[in-house]
Amino acid sequence: MKKFIETIKNIYKIEDLRHRILLTLGYILIYRLGAHIVLPGIDPNQLAGLESQTASGVLSLLDMFSGGAFSNASIFALGIMPYISASIVVQLLGIAVPYFQRLQREGESGRKKINQITRYLTIAILLLQAPTYVANLHAQLVPQAFVLTGTFFTVSSVLILTAGTMFVMWLGEKITDRGIGNGISLIIMIGIIARLPYAFLGEAITRFEEIGGGLILLLLEIVVLFVIFMVSIALVQAVRRIPVQYAKRVVGNKQYGGVRQYIPLKVNAAGVMPIIFAQALMFVPMMLAGFGGENMSSFAAAFANYTGFWYNLTFAILIIVFTYFYTAVTINPAQMADDMKKNGGFIPGIKPGKKTVEFLDNIMSRITLPGSIFLAFIAILPALVMLAGVNAQFAQFFGGTSLLILVGVVLDTLQQIESHLLMRHYDGLTKSGRIKGRGSASAI
Repeated sequence: MKKFIETIKNIYKIEDLRHRILLTLGYILIYRLGAHIVLPGIDPNQLAGLESQTASGVLSLLDMFSGGAFSNASIFALGIMPYISASIVVQLLGIAVPYFQRLQREGESGRKKINQITRYLTIAILLLQAPTYVANLHAQLVPQAFVLTGTFFTVSSVLILTAGTMFVMWLGEKITDRGIGNGISLIIMIGIIARLPYAFLGEAITRFEEIGGGLILLLLEIVVLFVIFMVSIALVQAVRRIPVQYAKRVVGNKQYGGVRQYIPLKVNAAGVMPIIFAQALMFVPMMLAGFGGENMSSFAAAFANYTGFWYNLTFAILIIVFTYFYTAVTINPAQMADDMKKNGGFIPGIKPGKKTVEFLDNIMSRITLPGSIFLAFIAILPALVMLAGVNAQFAQFFGGTSLLILVGVVLDTLQQIESHLLMRHYDGLTKSGRIKGRGSASAI
């Protein structure tokens, strides 16, 4: 406790860090307030039908990512997922389209251009999703819930929903630039945390009043949740270290021996991004259902069953695919081999050049496979827990998208804070060593 209080004092002493944390909290407060502002023309006391729809299934996940804004018919109801979907499309185009490949190689100017294209694509996606959401409101709410009706309500709601998501995206960018970083991820995490008290209360009611099991079973669930949380941390931090031997150096008339260092290759180099990307794509059938008529609705229904076989199989396959895709985007074996060669380094027993590239590529493929499979298993674990009788909302925290996002973002945020402390010669947040987030490495 004394260590914790001392760390808080040190954080307060660093003006820049204190300013960044306060700004981040301010932006988060704005986001949470906006999640409770209901669309103009809707009676906030008549939202029972929408709340019932988002109590379980895929829409409960969408409601969780938006921090409850979806079930509140809020101006932020569509959340940040349209931006995530647009980012997926742009990154895929970066593999297949030469124009986007050229932008990726242009450094800062190319990155700005890609961000601009992503924003325009986000607006296009919103102009498709917003009318679907408004149509869903008409289907789920009683007629008395609508103070305004007709074309004016539809057009104004579409514009407000579009502006709301773009504003949330702007808040995320401000947190990244002026706050403590990881703005978009932090906004998603805050939405998830906001649903945790309701989920825990619902599970407690279920155990004490409905299904049974009482306090003992509830405590057992908490222990299992803690174990899964710790395993998820291990997954995020685990790496394999590749030894690199650097040649002898001659400085003046003295010769110095070679130096051995290590390349940390992460078992889960993609972090939580594959799950976020896969989850964004799993929402597509629900969006298309509003435009495809009865046939498309029956197709979407198969993917709306959160515990269904086809939903979880598709979800797991997408996660594995995106894990390999995101790893290939973020880690370039050819660049790593070239850097080693320029600095006089080599992997013992492996020839420099093409052989080193092939070695690193094979190593990444081998360690990514078990990492991606375990990531997929953690992602579909909530569905298995629900089949065991756990409340649908509380089950989402037993692994899945929510838990891994919480683990990854919390570690990254703490690492950002610790970096500021260590840079000013203060003690870190832990006694055992530096916190290792998704961008750090630790040996296994």
